Amino acid sequence: MVDSKPILQDRPPAYHAVPGAYEYGPPQHGYGAIPTPAPPPYQYPDGGQGYPVAQPGMAVSQQPYAATYTVIQPSVVVVGGCPACRVGVLEDDFTCLGILCAIFCFPLGILFCFALRQRRCPNCGATFG
Repeated sequence: MVDSKPILQDRPPAYHAVPGAYEYGPPQHGYGAIPTPAPPPYQYPDGGQGYPVAQPGMAVSQQPYAATYTVIQPSVVVVGGCPACRVGVLEDDFTCLGILCAIFCFPLGILFCFALRQRRCPNCGATFG
């Protein structure tokens, strides 16, 4: 059985041998060229008006400028976060009185149990009620 596939060459053709490889369209005018330098600054005529010209050997003193920077950090408020240490997350704990109310005054005692909860921080141990 003979295969009808064409035999491939050993290497692919070189890039410059491919027709149309570097044809990118008409060249753009000024693209990639080095821009011309900026014109020199305006020379004021020496008419004696305005400020006196400083001599090269003359020292010019300037008043020091004390800059102060104020950095304002945004405050991130974590819902349920501990207001004392700002690290821990508050957990709900039921008080002994709330549990006793839930047991002995069953239907309404559950409402008292939830009303008498304390929030405690596991990080610093602070309790909020």
